[in-house]
Amino acid sequence: MAPTLPRTVRAVDTRQLLDLEREAATCGFSQRLPVDWLQGHLAAEATHYLFPTLVHRLRHRPDVSPQWRCQLLLNVSTGEQIWGLLDILPDTFDKIPETLDAAFKKDIVSRIGQAMTQREWAERMVAEGVHKEMPRN
Repeated sequence: MAPTLPRTVRAVDTRQLLDLEREAATCGFSQRLPVDWLQGHLAAEATHYLFPTLVHRLRHRPDVSPQWRCQLLLNVSTGEQIWGLLDILPDTFDKIPETLDAAFKKDIVSRIGQAMTQREWAERMVAEGVHKEMPRN
């Protein structure tokens, strides 16, 4: 039986998020951001948040199915919070400690719903001449 999608939010630091993104790249997941781009734009000492919202099944790749598609709230170098997506294996997600109380989790989900997308933020930074464009996958 497939694991049930947890209705929770987990917090990770920048190093942990980069490791999760590397795992997603190694697995060939479709929802992830380039690690090099993240290293250049995430706030180094920040906390980022993952909120699983969808069970993603790949019948053609049972070795990495199911995945949990997580919404991300990323803290970037400009001090802003932006929204992204990350596919993650259930076992990997389960290893992230539960550290947030219910009220804070609710606040994070609300902020995710109001945040600018990673793409919008990256395009704005390029237009303002602050950062280089994100490479295409």
